[in-house]
Amino acid sequence: MDSLTLPLDLRAIERILPHRYPFLLVDRITELEPDKRIVGIKNVSLNDHGLSRQRGMPPGLPPTILTECVAQVGAILILSKPENRNKLPLFMGIDRVRYRRPVHPGDTVEIEARVKRLRSRMGQLYGFARVDGKVVLAGTMTFALGPAQEGSETIDEGGQKARRA
Repeated sequence: MDSLTLPLDLRAIERILPHRYPFLLVDRITELEPDKRIVGIKNVSLNDHGLSRQRGMPPGLPPTILTECVAQVGAILILSKPENRNKLPLFMGIDRVRYRRPVHPGDTVEIEARVKRLRSRMGQLYGFARVDGKVVLAGTMTFALGPAQEGSETIDEGGQKARRA
């Protein structure tokens, strides 16, 4: 993970994030500027685990799941730094997050997170998600980094499961 080659696919993302299906909500990372910004992609399909299916309404991605998508893209930005490897990202809060339009199966969501404040153990990101160039979510998210969980599994460079130290 010393050198990240873009775009990052699912296997590369799994080497960075501790999340796994059905809780891993990022399909691809297309842009990454360390300590500044990141852009990721979420392809929404009818098979997505978190889709809400309300009677009389088309299925859609709930705002809470969309918020988690943005948080995961931001976590990849933070955890891609060598000094943050294997730390546990903690979603601490959201501020002024606005949901502007629904997201439906077939949509490709482009997610961007920009660093507002970054310290060694805490930080804030401004995140937004777009579908067809139109903003569907925007807001500020706060995170903290906890110590690495001893004995937790990760995927090594060869794609094999390995234990975290």
